[in-house]
Amino acid sequence: MKRFLVENGLSLFFVAILLLALAGQSVAGLAEYNSQQTTAGLESVSYGLYLTSSDFAVDVAENWQSEFLQFTLYILATVYLVQRGSSESKEPGKAGLESDADQKVAEYSRPDSPSWARTRGWRLSLYSRSLTLLMALIFVASWVAQSIAGRAAYNEQQLGQLEDPVSWFGYVTSSDFWSRTLQNWQSEFLAVAAMAVFAIYLRQRGSPESKPVGTSHDSTGSEE
Repeated sequence: MKRFLVENGLSLFFVAILLLALAGQSVAGLAEYNSQQTTAGLESVSYGLYLTSSDFAVDVAENWQSEFLQFTLYILATVYLVQRGSSESKEPGKAGLESDADQKVAEYSRPDSPSWARTRGWRLSLYSRSLTLLMALIFVASWVAQSIAGRAAYNEQQLGQLEDPVSWFGYVTSSDFWSRTLQNWQSEFLAVAAMAVFAIYLRQRGSPESKPVGTSHDSTGSEE
């Protein structure tokens, strides 16, 4: 058990704080939701009912979709684009998909290489893009979930104000939907850009996300 905890500490840490953050969000969200219900002269809802509500679902989904959009674009962008001096970038001159020898696939694979990386064909092609495909799939699924939950929450407000509900297409083309969506996107893009640039000049000793403390500012990625 101790070995498992040590070898999986990074993922376990972030799963733990994710659950704590979700729990905190649900408690704070319930308080805010019931405050609005009281102001509107409506009954408060239970914790269990709030967890299954569109109000809670849309808040979670819109955060998730922006995060996975960030990762999808970042993974793709770092294939073809470089930033000299950043530990987040490949070395200048190595932009692109790289050679089979560099990627250790097919006849260049090693005994411990994943099985789908050892032979050519559709399996290698799919596995070579599996990380981006999964991130993109989760982004699309989260985006759809956000749009469905967001529409339900929006229509709940519309009905409360004695106004007509909107269709799914009407909601995903509305200013409400894109205002919520774009404010999350811009924050993710800002964070990625800041990390790529700050990593040129600043260091964190011992972190693989940082260059060694004594490495020059012009050193890029794993470049010595």
